[in-house]
Amino acid sequence: MSQNDETSAFDLATAVRRAEGSALQVDLDPTWDVGNGILNGGYLLATAGRAAVLESPHEHPVAMSASYLRAGAGGPATLAVTPGPAGRTLAHSLVTLADDGGPVITVQATTATLVEGPSEYSSPMPDVPGPDQCLDMAANAHLAAVPIQLPGLTRHVESRLDPATAMWALGRPSEDPVLRAWVRFADGRPADPLSLLLFADVLPPTSFATGRMGWAPTVQLQVLVRALPAPGWCLVEARASEIAGGWSDEDYRIWDSTGRLVAQSRQLARTAR
Repeated sequence: MSQNDETSAFDLATAVRRAEGSALQVDLDPTWDVGNGILNGGYLLATAGRAAVLESPHEHPVAMSASYLRAGAGGPATLAVTPGPAGRTLAHSLVTLADDGGPVITVQATTATLVEGPSEYSSPMPDVPGPDQCLDMAANAHLAAVPIQLPGLTRHVESRLDPATAMWALGRPSEDPVLRAWVRFADGRPADPLSLLLFADVLPPTSFATGRMGWAPTVQLQVLVRALPAPGWCLVEARASEIAGGWSDEDYRIWDSTGRLVAQSRQLARTAR
């Protein structure tokens, strides 16, 4: 399947079309949820990223800063893109995704055109067993000490948890709020800069690693796309620095199949309820 194959589930779910006037429209797919019909924040950000790219002279999202105003659900939505300064190397815009209830997220977007080429320095990838030696969370949900209701997102994104950070799934939580997993699209679609926006919010909340389960709504998410990812699995690491007072942070690093760092993110969320 080619990178631009619009028959992939991700491309169909984030397909943006022009409406009358300057607005763009999208049909948000309810199956990209994290449970109870609540859409994944990375999916919403990737949709906004597609709108930003559509209205930009550059083809890739490279810096996205999203504020989540309320939970998003499946159904028709609009995307308003307000252009900002643009030049030969990058362009800025403000994207607002709204449904019938009003704005859902606002995104400060920077687009550019990433090029192939070697890295002068790349933060080394952790030493993690290959995907075949890691835990398939979806296939092993029945082994969990507490029944796990798999979200719709797991139909679209395969994940293989690093055993060193997966014991929470088997009822043996850790003291460290760290998760690592190999991820890829279930239908074989290769990763690209837009999909890295999704992968930057694809793992369960880091509080799961310590045994605290539940929905942890994202308040703010910043994603930097650093390079064009190579085909194959991506390794995602999520780490919290502070969980206190009902708030949690999460830092993501994403490496492609060659071990190159291709994306980073930082998130502020409410702690799991």
